[in-house]
Amino acid sequence: MTNQRIAEIFGRMADILEIKKENIFRIRAYRKAALNIENLPEDVKVINDRGTLEKVPGIGKDLAEKIREFIHQGRIQAYEDMKKAFPEALLKFTEIPGIGPKTANALYNKAGVKSIARLKQMAKEGNIKNIAGLGDKTMINILRGIEYLEKSEGRALLNVAMETANEIIENLGKIDGVERIDYAGSLRRMKETIGDIDIVIESKDPEKIMNAFVNMTNVKNVLAHGKTKSSVMTEENIQIDIRITDAESYGAMLHYLTGSKAHNVKMRQIAQAKRLKINEYGLYKGKGLKRIAGKTEESMYKALGMSYIPPELREDRQEIEAARRNRLPTLVKLRDMKGDLHMHTKSSDGLLSILDVADTANEKGYEYVVITDHSKSLKIAHGLDEKAVMENMKEIEKYNSGKKKVRLLKGCEVDILNDGKLDYGDDILKEMDFVIAAIHSGFMQSKKQITERCLRAMDNKYVNMIAHPEGRLIGSRKGYDIDMGRILRHARETNTALEINAHPQRLELRDVLCKEAKNLRVKLGIGTDSHSKGHFSNMIYGIGVARRGWLEKKDVLNTFSLKDLLKIIKK
Repeated sequence: MTNQRIAEIFGRMADILEIKKENIFRIRAYRKAALNIENLPEDVKVINDRGTLEKVPGIGKDLAEKIREFIHQGRIQAYEDMKKAFPEALLKFTEIPGIGPKTANALYNKAGVKSIARLKQMAKEGNIKNIAGLGDKTMINILRGIEYLEKSEGRALLNVAMETANEIIENLGKIDGVERIDYAGSLRRMKETIGDIDIVIESKDPEKIMNAFVNMTNVKNVLAHGKTKSSVMTEENIQIDIRITDAESYGAMLHYLTGSKAHNVKMRQIAQAKRLKINEYGLYKGKGLKRIAGKTEESMYKALGMSYIPPELREDRQEIEAARRNRLPTLVKLRDMKGDLHMHTKSSDGLLSILDVADTANEKGYEYVVITDHSKSLKIAHGLDEKAVMENMKEIEKYNSGKKKVRLLKGCEVDILNDGKLDYGDDILKEMDFVIAAIHSGFMQSKKQITERCLRAMDNKYVNMIAHPEGRLIGSRKGYDIDMGRILRHARETNTALEINAHPQRLELRDVLCKEAKNLRVKLGIGTDSHSKGHFSNMIYGIGVARRGWLEKKDVLNTFSLKDLLKIIKK
């Protein structure tokens, strides 16, 4: 969590400096540092203790001192001073997806807009059209951004919540008397954003655990402190609730707090139909309320005449009916993965060399990974021109000639241009093992235009997968308007896979669309979109989406061996 917080602060400092029109190189230094810290494979505290903080790319003496200040004091005074000198509303504008520092400055200082509520009203009325650079499209983007901010505010990304929960579980799990400990709630169901974190503990000594919990170092406020239930707010503004119970009720409590609400309601209806009572302490029968299940979740489902339902499926989407008929899918697991289909290196905008990618893939036990650096039109990501991409492929071939354990596949993330053409010609694409095509521009085009671009890309016989098909960034961008029904049907017709992008800000194809793809027998591939070593671990979030979408091992491309993968993707 330290990395995430420091990256956020450096990003905000860059925003403030940009609004103040400070030195562009200083602004870039903060942004580069933020990106590199966020992508580190280990905590900056560990790097600092090792004495190698200034060896991190983009971290010089000044930024290293600021990082150490945060590690030791939990804040960076320079950032606090910056915030005091700036109106809160102006900084708040930069949090709205689609509004950068320059636009925020224009809104606040030129238009005299002093709150998000006023901005929303003026955008609806068209009263900010005459500000330099702000036209109709900008107003639409502002309204979409505000709507998105309102919906996502107070919710944490899945990876942030997961890291927080695991840290708490690790710390509390060391306390004598903790027999079992698990996170529950929407986090256990692997929802893409999390409102708060629920943790269930089995123990006969709750007082000691509760005292340790409310006195954790990153607790900002104690919201409640009881014998079996306590709640705190962390420095990252994430609410953590813990419940302590005994062994006989642990499974029931875990089930109840995992939810979802709709799933629990359906379970209660089934229990009532059997003249049973179900709550967070167990499953009971008879007037004397004899407990017949509760120690484990499996016992609860079995007593109600159904097979165990994995947490990711508990959304009242026919999972209970399937469980009663013993027809639940055998969901894909992390250990099923044979490789990664989406990977960037230093050649474009990644931080790893080709050798670094291979070494990390080997550590993960993968059989293969696909190198998919950006194509030439995406200049912001240092996309490769034809000459550079051919040189890249030669380097990959040279690595593979050494008969290493991990096979590197030649690929690219080729841009789908605004007219639907691809950024490379077929003479380049035919040299590759696996090609993914993606939209990175023209997001405001009509649904018909966006859809036709993707359809045309799928028609190309060398395109194997469409990357992040919905184009969203959770908390930052809603995504483009696209006809996913047509995309799914055409994917089936052209034998083109669709990606489940495992980056925590993407997590698309979304779960409900994954299920539709499965029903249409469209193949899905999970790609981490890795730009650093730490990103490899995002595979678990892609697996979470796949499991929520009812996907089995056979539905996911990179569960297959290299030999079988190359057969399946042939168009």
